[in-house]
Amino acid sequence: MAKKALQQKAPVSQETIQQCLAWSIAQGDMVNFRFLFYPNSPLREDSSEDITSEKYSYLHPQNTQEAAYQEALKQVGQPAMTNHVQQQLATKGPAQYPWQLVLTLADNAVRLAKYAVAAQAYELLRIRRRVQEIFLEEAEALFDKKDIDGAVSGYTIAAALEYDYAAFPEPLPATPKYQSRALLLHAEYPKNPEQCVALQPVEQHIQTMLSYLLGQPQMAERLAKRSLEERLEFVEKWIRRSDPQWDTFADRYRQACAKAEAFADRLAHQDEKRSQLETEVEEQQQSEEPRDISITLLGREIPEGEWWQYLKELAYQHPAATLFVGRQAVSRDLEIIMPRYRADHPLISRLCLKTQ
Repeated sequence: MAKKALQQKAPVSQETIQQCLAWSIAQGDMVNFRFLFYPNSPLREDSSEDITSEKYSYLHPQNTQEAAYQEALKQVGQPAMTNHVQQQLATKGPAQYPWQLVLTLADNAVRLAKYAVAAQAYELLRIRRRVQEIFLEEAEALFDKKDIDGAVSGYTIAAALEYDYAAFPEPLPATPKYQSRALLLHAEYPKNPEQCVALQPVEQHIQTMLSYLLGQPQMAERLAKRSLEERLEFVEKWIRRSDPQWDTFADRYRQACAKAEAFADRLAHQDEKRSQLETEVEEQQQSEEPRDISITLLGREIPEGEWWQYLKELAYQHPAATLFVGRQAVSRDLEIIMPRYRADHPLISRLCLKTQ
């Protein structure tokens, strides 16, 4: 039956091959691009899969007027490229992808903000680190021109192209991992409020923010030479660009601040008065009022949630939020996260975190 199916399959036209390849390139789709060369690819004559079937409709171009598609179509239509593709589709074993096509695909992935795909494609070409450096150099040039928006874009792309060579079972594009890094930031309970990350001196706090947000300490070091005002503007724009819902969080943050103020004196001296406040703490636990602060920050309740669970969820929704909170032990059995900030920190008002 298999041999009969193979004999009945009509040869795939060169036009169809070029269109499918061009569409995957224009869309920055490395998965579809690689699949087109696989042993079971519907483009191969020795495959029983039919490219005209409905299940492969996604491989065909959806918008033939798109500029990126037209450019890719010209590229795959070049005689030398056509011959190379035909050879690879007729060859048994892993295909040797045309580097020109992979490079164009990677550039399109960057244009479409598909940075993980771009990182894989550049890594396949062994030029990923160089591409990262190019984006950083361009970002620095824009910084010199006082174009902070452009600098943020350059650093955003460079950071997103980072690779994790320790990933299992094979190296993969690195992910921000804000949830685990937020826990590391708050791993040790501060012996005094000043040791809280959110209460660091402004200069130190900005560098902590850059390292945390970029995920690359070496990139944060590159920015250390910039003036404090430039870095403040950079961080503000980074946060607002990467977190469209920041203002929603800022509103919750101000509400949490108002709730925290009601407990400020009691919480600040709780360790000293623990024996005198046992009854009061028990009432607090029953009323769940201290937990309301964490719930307000996150915007929802985690049933029986611990402080670290609220912190992880907050880091997932609003990565930068974890830089403006701190841990607070309310009782022997209850610890929460609550708003923390320095009154003299310029970003507090810029990010709308300050209670009016």
